Amino acid sequence: MPLKVSSKKMQNQNWLQKKNIAVLGGGTEKIKKQKESGKLTARQRLDLLLDSDSFQEIDQLVTSPFSNIKNYTDGVITGFGRINNKQVAVYSQDFTLNGGSVGKHHAKKICKIMDMAAKIGCPIIGIIDSGGARIQEGIHGLAGFGDIFFRNTRYSGIIPQISVILGPCAGGAVYSPALTDFIFTTENISQLFITGPRVVKEVLKQEITKEELGGAKIHNEKSGVAHFLCKNEEETLEKVKKLFCYIPQNYLEQKETNLDYKEPIKAINLDNIISENKSYDIKDIIYLIFDKNSFFEIQELFAQNIVIGFATLEGKSIGIIANQPLIKAGTIDINASEKAARFINFCNNFSIPIISLVDVPGFLPGIDQEHKGIIRHGAKLLYAYAQATTPKITVVLRKAFGGAYIVMGSKQLGADFNFAWPNSQIAVLGEKGAVSILHRKEINSIKNQKEKLLLQKKLEKDYKEKYLNPFVAVEYGYIDSIIDPSNTRKILIDSLKIIENKVEKLLPKKHGNIPL
Repeated sequence: MPLKVSSKKMQNQNWLQKKNIAVLGGGTEKIKKQKESGKLTARQRLDLLLDSDSFQEIDQLVTSPFSNIKNYTDGVITGFGRINNKQVAVYSQDFTLNGGSVGKHHAKKICKIMDMAAKIGCPIIGIIDSGGARIQEGIHGLAGFGDIFFRNTRYSGIIPQISVILGPCAGGAVYSPALTDFIFTTENISQLFITGPRVVKEVLKQEITKEELGGAKIHNEKSGVAHFLCKNEEETLEKVKKLFCYIPQNYLEQKETNLDYKEPIKAINLDNIISENKSYDIKDIIYLIFDKNSFFEIQELFAQNIVIGFATLEGKSIGIIANQPLIKAGTIDINASEKAARFINFCNNFSIPIISLVDVPGFLPGIDQEHKGIIRHGAKLLYAYAQATTPKITVVLRKAFGGAYIVMGSKQLGADFNFAWPNSQIAVLGEKGAVSILHRKEINSIKNQKEKLLLQKKLEKDYKEKYLNPFVAVEYGYIDSIIDPSNTRKILIDSLKIIENKVEKLLPKKHGNIPL
């Protein structure tokens, strides 16, 4: 006589069967194909990203309402886990299931985890590997994208939002990563474009590969869309984890101090690094001021004439904005303005103190910059500094000329402390430019070229002695103090302790009108 199986046992077996199907995603053949293409699976990525045994999946058995086939997870794995023992919300698109395409329930799952992340105040990380909207679901897929974009926007500045592109991200789908705070990419795997090579060929008759159009290198070096370029997926996910060493969980939380910090090796020797007309690497200065091995650069390959990134001072997380004399003499151009402005906004959103290291001869001159809108784009950087209420400290290292002096965290834009090194130069113009304007008639009236050159050099010397120094700025309180370069680290640490709990409230308003 056959044994009767209880309904509870059958139900349990049915659940386990569904669970096993869900874990396999698109099935063993699709998983094999994913691995052959050099990519990890959606679940492998989560295993590498999150602390061991910390992932708690939700909505595992969700399926599409428009398909007769029960594709569990509907192509995206969502849930909660921990990074460095801190709570995070995650979603990981599964390319093995319908190409990770976004349908109604797929988007609903992402929106649900985003809503929960905002409620509990933890970062949201999206691992993108998707062919775009699910064509067979029509308007529902497009509406799903709209729901995600809406949340990206509404939760901006409330919780950190991170995008990790580990596959294709095409069409309207690109706007979700674009709205997030940081985008991580991997060589030969990540692809972002609104219209792919086929459309470009059809419409414009231009031949281009996916990599040339929207590969990881393009978006790190040329477009500035991405923030990090890594060699493989493992390195990418490690960098994501490293980022969380510097940022808080939400806008209400202060990032805890890392007590395991190490002092930099040596004090700054001004004579060894900076001379009046010689280029140097600003990163050498950063390494000597901030905690040892703590500098974490962002957008390293884009707009290299300005350097941004996180570091720590006595274990406290800091945002750094620094002009780079090695590239374009450290001048500010359109890309540099936008790069720095966006980073300042992030630091301000999450109350991360900003330290600006200034060595800027001005804005980059030229027809190209003027016609492309350097006025409008440069104003973004000015706006970001002026509206930031997080602690702000500025150190003028060498040159601070003209409008660029004002824009780079000047006292007039609300910096709490402004310091200058003894040999720094703060003025409207450098000596050559100033003399050519102020004494043009006098110089041009001399016919003898030797005498003209001697007069020009004398006038430049006089101007330099009178104006190219920090003393006038100190006398009028635009600079708080001239400091010994070797004492910079200590002064920054002490200054941060003074202003770390400052309260600065802006006038009530809906929002400002940044010159976008």
